[in-house]
Amino acid sequence: MLDEHNLLIGLKQGNEEAFSLLFKAYYKDLVLFGGWYLPDRVACEDIVQSIFLKLWDERSALTITSSLKSYLLKSVRNACLDEIRHQNIIQEHEDYTAHSMIYREVDIDHYILYSDLQKYVEKVLKIMPEAYREAFLLSRNEGLKYREIAEKLQVSERTVEVRMSKALELLRKYLKEFLV
Repeated sequence: MLDEHNLLIGLKQGNEEAFSLLFKAYYKDLVLFGGWYLPDRVACEDIVQSIFLKLWDERSALTITSSLKSYLLKSVRNACLDEIRHQNIIQEHEDYTAHSMIYREVDIDHYILYSDLQKYVEKVLKIMPEAYREAFLLSRNEGLKYREIAEKLQVSERTVEVRMSKALELLRKYLKEFLV
């Protein structure tokens, strides 16, 4: 039987062996549990790996009032639900875009507005700090997920989130006349 209490103490102290034992003990079950929410096994594996990474990164401040397994299961459930919400938003956007493209007539006014918008976006990207611009372009032009951007730039996912947030904030600020 797994002695969670002692392994948690070891984990808080930075004991890699304790972390490894926890990972080996719970990884498979957590991925299978994630499968109840998401049909994509790779997505479930990514979620569980992210949770373990967060567990390791935040080990010194970790406060678990229930069992570790219960904590991990709740974390997987919440992350899966977040992913489902994210996928629903993407699908709604794709549906809206596809629907609006079918019924939209291309006219000169739209073209001019789009052309002007492109010029302004390029100007904002030029004045944007390099780190923000790089994260934004990897996301929007190359279609990379935050995790992939973080790996490519060798920074944390949280850093990518902050950079994207700042980039979008700058774009909204400078392009407010184009926003409806």
